[in-house]
Amino acid sequence: MNGLPAAEVEHLRKRLRNEHARLRREVADELARSEQGRYLELAGRIHDRGDEAVADLLEDLQIAALDRHVHRVRQVEAALAAIDQGRYGLCRACGVQIGSARLEAEPAAERCIDCQTAVEQGRHAPTL
Repeated sequence: MNGLPAAEVEHLRKRLRNEHARLRREVADELARSEQGRYLELAGRIHDRGDEAVADLLEDLQIAALDRHVHRVRQVEAALAAIDQGRYGLCRACGVQIGSARLEAEPAAERCIDCQTAVEQGRHAPTL
């Protein structure tokens, strides 16, 4: 078990669910905007090469933003699953308690601060 007080876990579960709902709306909105943009292009807008380059860049940026949103949705879903399985708040790399302050700052944190630092510095975090 994770050792976190039940009230704290419920508070973080609520935050995660709210973020999950917000992210799903943002993904849906982004997809709708993307489809609308494709429709306008197909409707016969005439582009010169410069316009096409800008349009390609904007589409790439939209895809990157969408990819970040989808990645974050997966992180939040993993945290919610960990809550349901009773392993929320435990570092997936070393198994120690992540810590309330870190979870309050980042409810979907998967690693303790030491293991996350190791990953960000290009070192491998320990594995269970």
